[in-house]
Amino acid sequence: MTTTSPPLRGKLKPGTRARLERLGRERALIYKTLVLTSLRKSELASITVGQVILDGPFPHLVLYAADERNRQGSDIPLRADPVADVRAWLEQKLLVMHKEAIRQGEEPPQALPREMPLFVVPVGLVRILDRGLKLAGIPKTDSRGWTVDVHGLRHTFGTLLSRGNVAPRVAQAAVRHSTIDLTMNVYTDRPLLDVAGALDRLPELPTIDPPRRGCAIAYHRPAAARTQLWRAVPPTESRWADRQSAAARKPVVPHS
Repeated sequence: MTTTSPPLRGKLKPGTRARLERLGRERALIYKTLVLTSLRKSELASITVGQVILDGPFPHLVLYAADERNRQGSDIPLRADPVADVRAWLEQKLLVMHKEAIRQGEEPPQALPREMPLFVVPVGLVRILDRGLKLAGIPKTDSRGWTVDVHGLRHTFGTLLSRGNVAPRVAQAAVRHSTIDLTMNVYTDRPLLDVAGALDRLPELPTIDPPRRGCAIAYHRPAAARTQLWRAVPPTESRWADRQSAAARKPVVPHS
């Protein structure tokens, strides 16, 4: 940011410095929120102060159906640290409005307007992120030709869930995908998964001492045996047996 550039440090007025520092803080919160919620850029831009629920047992952001890509609407859970970040950000926004109202000779507001956007998400956020990557010394493209961009933060979200051993079905629900294949094979960066660490969970297999009793050994049924098993129960008989079983479980309702 220009606020940290030595040539400009002595030229900035206090008000300008404070405004730029708030802008930098807002950008950092935008990136963090995108990474920890899987919200798309347009979805985050639609969130207003009235859609932020920080109190209670389930802090979350209310994403309206009209603003969600699948047009269903969702409650986006918030972890404890984003809750603290957003709470502090809203308090700062109210303080700025309070000071501005006093400066204008107006009545200071007691609360933020419910329709006020939580964050001002710039239309050119992709270009802004590119500039930030360059300043931070982070390559835009890796050795595979994959790039870092705003939508890629959703891929980061999915990959972090897999690295954290989150169940695939839960990860799918968190990313809000229609299929689990999209979550696991597209929105999870396989080279970042700790495959070597996963091997440490396998049991030890001694090659000298005799195996312990109760050692789990999984047997693989040959393809021919699977075919014979399928032929042993014709499809028609299997469906008939299923209907008979369901009829037996159905409660009998006496006639009144």
